[in-house]
Amino acid sequence: MMQAAATPQQDTLNRFISIYTSLSKDNLNSLDAIYSQDVVFEDPAHRIEGYDNLARYFESMYTNVTDCRFDIHDHAVNGDIAFISWTMTLSHPKLSGGAERSVEGCSKLVLKEGRVIRHRDYFDLGEMLYEALPVLGAAVKMIKKRLGQ
Repeated sequence: MMQAAATPQQDTLNRFISIYTSLSKDNLNSLDAIYSQDVVFEDPAHRIEGYDNLARYFESMYTNVTDCRFDIHDHAVNGDIAFISWTMTLSHPKLSGGAERSVEGCSKLVLKEGRVIRHRDYFDLGEMLYEALPVLGAAVKMIKKRLGQ
């Protein structure tokens, strides 16, 4: 059976995945190849408008972490919308004594003309950040336990 040709949206998603799985402090400029100049990026802690602001955010994030990498699990494209599930593994000197932490999440992307114009990340900010802080972490874990999570 013949395989259908990849759509332009699938090509954009494949390029996005390729860039994110190899992203590091040394190649942050590669993000320019996938985001539009007027991109809107959101996650549980931020809303960033415009590529220049997003580039500054990534520079700051990667400057402060010891390591950060993304492992992509599943992905799908439906028209101009794409979804990706991932695990982000990071180590930060101020979180968990610099030990690696892994957080599961997913991203919803809106694609237009070979670029990402909207990027929304969904993940548990408590798992990523609050649980790694000395005093607050114990409180968050206790609350989750009481809620049965």
